[in-house]
Amino acid sequence: MYRVFEALDELVTIVEEARGVPMTSSCVVPRGDVLELLDDVRDALPAEVDDAQDVLDKRDQLIHTARSEADKTVTEANAEADRTVGEAQAHAERILAEAQARAEQMMADAHAEAERMVAAGQAEFQNLTDRSRAESERMIQAGRDAYDRAIDEGRGEQARLVSQTEVVQAAHAESARIVDEAHAEADKQRADCDAYVDGKLAEFSELLATTLRTVDSGRNHLRAPTGLAGGVGRSSTLYDFQP
Repeated sequence: MYRVFEALDELVTIVEEARGVPMTSSCVVPRGDVLELLDDVRDALPAEVDDAQDVLDKRDQLIHTARSEADKTVTEANAEADRTVGEAQAHAERILAEAQARAEQMMADAHAEAERMVAAGQAEFQNLTDRSRAESERMIQAGRDAYDRAIDEGRGEQARLVSQTEVVQAAHAESARIVDEAHAEADKQRADCDAYVDGKLAEFSELLATTLRTVDSGRNHLRAPTGLAGGVGRSSTLYDFQP
């Protein structure tokens, strides 16, 4: 930026010292010197001006990329949640089927054992005396008690295994958490992108304001009244610097 001010000062000096055209407010200035100084001004402008323009040009692309990433994240989270729920449901159904099969087998075994013991007791009852009848009744009762215990154990085991279906509820909760985290990450990416673009635009605005003030200062110098004295070189050209 120092070279910009320096070149503008030299331009003002050239205009002030240029030979005036009689009867007009125009003057004659050396074309080559003026063009060279203008090139210096253009070259001395900060590269941030181009960088800011690149940010403006790429803003839509950055926003589109961020939105695409956010949508991709949400889609993957939904797919993962669906897969988790599906696996949990399949696991729960498999556990429930195994529990039912085991409970049915235990009840069948208990029923068969009870029938065997009752049949044995009845046969013994027919063949024994009154004393043996009491023993037979005890055996029958023992068989019935064993049958009841087996039924109760089978039902308890079935209830315990069925309770494992809470895995499905845990899977639903986990899938909801994954989706919420995906939405939060997508919102964060959008906010970061907007903040980055806004910061670059603020830098460009500040730089552009400084540049405009510098140009206005140079123009004010150029509009200042100039004398008619001054020489002109061989490459001088007639320019009208009227305000």
